[in-house]
Amino acid sequence: MNTKTTLSISEARKNIFDIAEAVQKPGLHYTFTENGKPKAVLISADEFDSLLETMEILNDPKALANIKKAEQEFARGEHVSWDEAKRILGWDKMPASLIRDRGAKHYGTPSKKLKKK
Repeated sequence: MNTKTTLSISEARKNIFDIAEAVQKPGLHYTFTENGKPKAVLISADEFDSLLETMEILNDPKALANIKKAEQEFARGEHVSWDEAKRILGWDKMPASLIRDRGAKHYGTPSKKLKKK
C-alpha cells in the first residue's frame, strides 16, 4: 500500500512529531506544499535507505542481468525450497536459534495515528 498525504509546510510544522511517527508505517509519505505546489516529501529513514538501495541496483547492469537470470531460472523450476537449501549448505544440523526463516511476519515500527486538528 502506498499512501500519500499532502499538507502545507505551515500545517506540517504544527504536527511534525506526529507526522514523523506516522511515516514509520511502510508506504506512507507526506508531501509538503508551499503556495499549493509540492516543495518536499517526508518518508521514514528506512524507506529512504530502501529507495537508495533500489536505485543503486537499477543502475547496475550486472545486478539487473543477475536478477533477470534468476527470474528465468525460477520460471523454469530451477530452484529449491528453503529446507532443501539449508540441507545443501549443511545448515540443517545447526541449532535453530542460529538459522531462522523470517516467515510471513512483517517487521516495522508501530506508529500512533496522526491527530487531526
